[in-house]
Amino acid sequence: MRFIGITKPGGPEVLHLQERPRPEPSEDEVLIEVHAAGINRPDCAQRQGTYPPPPGASDILGLEVAGVIVACGKNVQRWKKGDTVCALLSGGGYAEYVCAPQGQCLPIPHGFDMLHAAALPETYFTVWTNLFESGRLQKGESTLIHGGSGGIGTTAIQMAHAFGAKVFTTVGKKESVQPCQDLGADRVILYKEEDFVSVVKNETEGRGVDVILDMVGGDYFVRNLEALAPLGRLVQIATIRGTHAELDLRKMMFKRLTLTGSTLRSRSVEEKSRLARELEKHVWPLLNKGELKPVIYKTFPLEKAREAHELMESSAHTGKIVLTVK
Repeated sequence: MRFIGITKPGGPEVLHLQERPRPEPSEDEVLIEVHAAGINRPDCAQRQGTYPPPPGASDILGLEVAGVIVACGKNVQRWKKGDTVCALLSGGGYAEYVCAPQGQCLPIPHGFDMLHAAALPETYFTVWTNLFESGRLQKGESTLIHGGSGGIGTTAIQMAHAFGAKVFTTVGKKESVQPCQDLGADRVILYKEEDFVSVVKNETEGRGVDVILDMVGGDYFVRNLEALAPLGRLVQIATIRGTHAELDLRKMMFKRLTLTGSTLRSRSVEEKSRLARELEKHVWPLLNKGELKPVIYKTFPLEKAREAHELMESSAHTGKIVLTVK
């Protein structure tokens, strides 16, 4: 099979099309002929050498795909050869074939093509477990989603809006304001021109928001605490601007805040399979009805993965970037 390999840690130029034998599924896995694969920022970190795959995972980049099952392990019960699925992976997506645990596969929603299906797993798993499970976002509450124009952001805006929350989001460019509003954001904050703490305070009568989903970290941490309402929850999912911050414990105590965070890739197959079942129960009906849909910014053929990574790192996109494989 063809796949995208890394010659050495570095920039997008280290990505090259290579060949190796296609993998064989274990007894609890399916083998997927990949039609499309989503691009995510952790892929860039792995390419740079700062985010190695967990033990036992494929060394090939790629955390989500959509395609056709061409083989099943002996313990696979739900799926059969010929089924179309999208799947969350620990690696291996930038390839013509990939193995996936049966529990991490989901049916392709009604009316979805392979491109849009491939853009679902990584962001939808991430948003569900962080915003709704850890963050406990409820109907009638408010949330601040940083990075509203990215894959996670566009997904989180839609899901929070669909479940009845008031949505604030931050973006870096004016071109992203209207698309985020169209997805359901009540207030889009241009963080280079506006202070998100002041905006949130002004528009909540000084109270603040109930949940913040943050992938920025660094100096945003203290400002996030200021923007949270009493009993607010801060959920940290990445640290683009740094891993260290100073915490005033008294502020956390006085406002009775909950500070939490997580990563997805290193979780067990059992935990990811549980999340898949929760998504199929609570979110897939909305996808099937067309009430939610991933935003595809641009697609690239597999052999142009370098250009796809260059676009991802430029932050010029709004929504997802997807590789077409078949």
